[in-house]
Amino acid sequence: MDQLQQFLPIILIIVVFYFFMIRPQLKKAKDQKKFRENIKVGDNIVTIGGIHGKIASVQDTTFMITVEGGNKLKIEKNAVSMDTSTMIGAETK
Repeated sequence: MDQLQQFLPIILIIVVFYFFMIRPQLKKAKDQKKFRENIKVGDNIVTIGGIHGKIASVQDTTFMITVEGGNKLKIEKNAVSMDTSTMIGAETK
């Protein structure tokens, strides 16, 4: 019983870290992966570098995006941060 009381604070700290830090991060990563898989031609996106563009074509691991001025950039799917409609919806809340 004495040993359990000594380890109880450590166990509680681990549980709190899991529910308040690790679990939300895993959920966010899962949602981000699902979002990247569902991107289609014509969607407006923002890259992790802050580049805004519109999806012109979709390949296996990359996207071709059209940016202002009609220039096209080839980016990795992992470089997509969010779509602009999600970003605009978050700002109005």
